[in-house]
Amino acid sequence: MTLARCHLGCPVWSNRDWVGELFAAGAKPRDFLRQYAVVFDTVEGNNCFYGLPKLETVIRWRDETAPGFRFCFKFPRTISHERRLRDAGAETAEFLDRLTPLAVAGRLGPSFLQLPPSFGPADLPALRDYLVALSDDFRYAVEVRHRAFFTKGEAERQLNRLLFELGVDRVMLDSRALFAADPADPDTRAAQGKKPRLPVHAISLGPHPFIRYIGHPEPEANRPFLEPWLDKLALWLSEDREPYVFIHTPNNRYAPRLARLFHELLRARCPEVGALPPWPAEQAS
Repeated sequence: MTLARCHLGCPVWSNRDWVGELFAAGAKPRDFLRQYAVVFDTVEGNNCFYGLPKLETVIRWRDETAPGFRFCFKFPRTISHERRLRDAGAETAEFLDRLTPLAVAGRLGPSFLQLPPSFGPADLPALRDYLVALSDDFRYAVEVRHRAFFTKGEAERQLNRLLFELGVDRVMLDSRALFAADPADPDTRAAQGKKPRLPVHAISLGPHPFIRYIGHPEPEANRPFLEPWLDKLALWLSEDREPYVFIHTPNNRYAPRLARLFHELLRARCPEVGALPPWPAEQAS
């Protein structure tokens, strides 16, 4: 992977729809991570939200990726949604311990804590207590969804100040392109029913700006929505920050294609990010 300081990836590494486009024709699920990591250097680990992988699985992920690859795992829902960060020490220790082989091998980016929409300003003390108690051996980002944190009022200022003081990044979720799409397509309609529709506040509070971009199903229709991010990324790269960008689409069928378009646009603005490698499907052709 030749990206210098801007990590680019998709929300998953395993999607059968990518066989013959990103993955080589005939690729099997056991091949997906290794072939994905030839092109992209990071991925979201949403699977941890629902349950922890076995230790042998984590070790296999480590062995199937090269140095420089970064997994960004989502904290388990038992911590964020069920316990709401209270009395979750045992679950947190188990989560971080499970990721330790990847951390030791340098395969971890920021793990992100996605909080439910009901987690609001009154819960900020619990967030502070939870973050302060986390191990310094890992990096973290926080995604909030309560609308009070998007009004540029006192609640948002308190949240941003807390994260800034602790060196924790705030996840930036951008779903504008998704909601600009025609819902006639079943996958788009399903995604619009599940994904949040919140204001976009592009702010970097820590060393690793963390963007989750949920795109229009037609890659070219994303250009006007991506343009402002190119300006931000150029600024953050000039400040020696190390951004993470994750590109989603409905059903993620076109996520690699949109990620490549995004990279082409960014490279035109910032040549130092280098070129993406050819896709395994292209190398085999």
